[in-house]
Amino acid sequence: MPFTNRITQLFKIELPIIQAGMVWVSGWELASAVSNAGGLGIIGAGSMYPEVLRTHIQKTKRATSKPFAVNVPMLYPDLQAHINVIIEEKVPIVFMSAGNPKTWTATLKAAGCVVVHVVSSALFAKKAEAAGCDAIVAEGFEAGGHNGRDETTTMVLVPLIKKSVSIPVIAAGGIATGQQMLAAFALGAEAVQIGSRFVCSMESSAHIHFKNAILQSKEGDTQLGLKSLAPVRLLKNDFANAILALEKEGASSNLLSEQLGKGRAKKGMFEGDMQEGELEIGQVSALIEQIQPAKDIVHEIWKDFCAAVNHLKSISINKEF
Repeated sequence: MPFTNRITQLFKIELPIIQAGMVWVSGWELASAVSNAGGLGIIGAGSMYPEVLRTHIQKTKRATSKPFAVNVPMLYPDLQAHINVIIEEKVPIVFMSAGNPKTWTATLKAAGCVVVHVVSSALFAKKAEAAGCDAIVAEGFEAGGHNGRDETTTMVLVPLIKKSVSIPVIAAGGIATGQQMLAAFALGAEAVQIGSRFVCSMESSAHIHFKNAILQSKEGDTQLGLKSLAPVRLLKNDFANAILALEKEGASSNLLSEQLGKGRAKKGMFEGDMQEGELEIGQVSALIEQIQPAKDIVHEIWKDFCAAVNHLKSISINKEF
């Protein structure tokens, strides 16, 4: 069925389904596939050198004529070079995360970009709106990868942010199905951002060992930790157990950083080391049962969303209390 709201109009997309920009997972193949399916595909720049990002942007342009975005985590060094590439390549939409929205929003908007900021609290949502952002991603505690320190769930965070800002809110964290999407809309969201389920797409650049580990995961197999550095939700393995145990023992930030080392996420998610690699994934991994083409994921979520809407319409409510 036709669907229009502030998000579909802002991004010029058909469906309010956004694929999260994930390190070592969401390159040009995944982003273009999601955009071609009617959603918004996002290139995850956090694991890319600037010229690698440029290559992915150019390949995305060749693979789709539809809008796409780039996600830039502000935790990473050399941001100026990444911003330069985004502006030079005329990327239409930019998602920023893990940093101060004032830093780059004005620069990107002056270059013609739509700017979205990912936040984990109503306070930072207000700051993002004040900085000139066009929309907010409200990312709850359930989400994979880097997360907020307050452990606010999506069910609580979305309505808190919705009443705090006037710009559109995109719900993220713990969403993989059309039914969950409808729940987010009931809370005030105008779109959903989905990461974990797209890790298990055929176009995802995640290693097959990582995808299979997600399919085998069960309730309670992820954990949020490393609050003294940058909170991150991981699939439990030897590495996660060791680093989280060190944190529990009161290890210093320097020691934790040293143990993390370099390339842990690449080692796990991209190279497939299931014991010594860092495996960033959300709680919703327990619901993911198969590896599918990204197009099928988008269409299945939308079909289930529409079916859930129709089911609610069919419920008879006694208005007399």
